[in-house]
Amino acid sequence: MLGCVIHGQGDLRVDELPVPSPGPGEALVAVRYGGVCGSDLHYWRHGGVGDFRLREPMVLGHEVVGTVVSYGDGGDASAPAGALNLPAPGTDVAVHPATPCGVCPECVSGRRNVCRDTRYLGSAARTPHVQGGFAGRVVVPVEQVRALPAGLSLHRAALAEPLSVALHAVRRAGDVAGQHVLVTGAGPIGCLVVAAAKAAGAAHVTVTDLVPRALEYAEAAGADTVVRADEPAAQGWPAEVDTAIEASGVAAGLDTCLRLVRRGGVVVQLGMLPPGRSPFAGNLVVSREIDLRGAFRFDSEFDDALALLAREDRFDGLVSSTVSLREAERAFALAADRGSSCKVLLDFEN
Repeated sequence: MLGCVIHGQGDLRVDELPVPSPGPGEALVAVRYGGVCGSDLHYWRHGGVGDFRLREPMVLGHEVVGTVVSYGDGGDASAPAGALNLPAPGTDVAVHPATPCGVCPECVSGRRNVCRDTRYLGSAARTPHVQGGFAGRVVVPVEQVRALPAGLSLHRAALAEPLSVALHAVRRAGDVAGQHVLVTGAGPIGCLVVAAAKAAGAAHVTVTDLVPRALEYAEAAGADTVVRADEPAAQGWPAEVDTAIEASGVAAGLDTCLRLVRRGGVVVQLGMLPPGRSPFAGNLVVSREIDLRGAFRFDSEFDDALALLAREDRFDGLVSSTVSLREAERAFALAADRGSSCKVLLDFEN
């Protein structure tokens, strides 16, 4: 089978890989689509994501959907009553990319998304790295496969993982119903935060970005107001907002959030900032008693994301290109071009 493998900074290859076999409690999934994520781009362009650096070749990808091929011992959809209720072979599924340890204090307290010993598809956070899902076949624990809701296509379902990230960030903000929410950064995650905030009842969502095309995608996701981040005098800038979600991953975005959120408001840092120290207006956190919260990945939001994708068709407009795996480098270049692209999918069948 073919797989998309990062060998080092700027060294992306489509390699031939052995087809894996599922072991006990594992499922073999034929991958159909994989979404190119910002972290995949960071591995390609910079050799790492934040403080996670490449130390060995790694199959990229954690936003994958496909079809169940088979199960290993102990994970069979035809097993006797009382066994796991698993999707039958041939069923279209989405793959939850995280394998929390289940025993650390964070897992035990219900915060599995910040598990201290988790395994995450396509991540260099640990060595050996966890190989990702950008391959013709992938083996995952059976608990991580989710049958798609009725009517949800694999193409749209490929947005489940990034939408889960967005849903988690909105939940970290608390109850946003009736609120004015600011989102800094209109990349794929920022656009999905817009959709998540509107689904949670936000009354008004303002989005800022430097790229006009990105702001158009934000409007397609449901933004009420969009404004160029480099035009401070432009119409549309709010005097203040109730909640701000920083999705750009740059210090200037965090500064904007802290300066525009109301006293006693909430700022959620979702974008991964550059490695090392990042300056921020800490005195505002004190003098305005702002709640500054981090948001990292997700857990049960994955199932909620699939349900939301099945209910709404607005998400289709966020998929800007679908490219054959054999042209992976072109797909990554498209995904990196924010002037034209939002979410780019790799197609593993064409």
